[in-house]
Amino acid sequence: MTQTIPNATRNTRQRAEVLALLQETEGFRTAQDLHQTLRQRGAKVGLTTIYRTLQLLVDAGEVDATRSRGGEQMFRRCSRTHHHHLVCRLCGTTVEVRGPAVERWTDKVANEHGFTDVDHTLEIFGTCGECAR
Repeated sequence: MTQTIPNATRNTRQRAEVLALLQETEGFRTAQDLHQTLRQRGAKVGLTTIYRTLQLLVDAGEVDATRSRGGEQMFRRCSRTHHHHLVCRLCGTTVEVRGPAVERWTDKVANEHGFTDVDHTLEIFGTCGECAR
């Protein structure tokens, strides 16, 4: 099955390989991690292409991006509905969580200050049960 990237000017083989890898990846991964995995699989794809592809996917809402504790940007293919992330800071295991209380609070604060068309992101970092053992 051929993977396509929405709003991309060209759907290249390299872009399809990045998207396919993201679809089989559970947690957040850096562009360098994705590059290394693709190269190990024999893909001929440059790191610059991976960064460009990831930005296209983020812009299209196909991929979520977050920052590690060290400030490095990390990416993950997520559901298309609004959600937040609970992320293990040791192994990267990620759980999508809904936050109705966060949504209500966001709307309340925005209304109090006269803001409209508000968007937000929330990542909660901790240690998963597996790593805590």
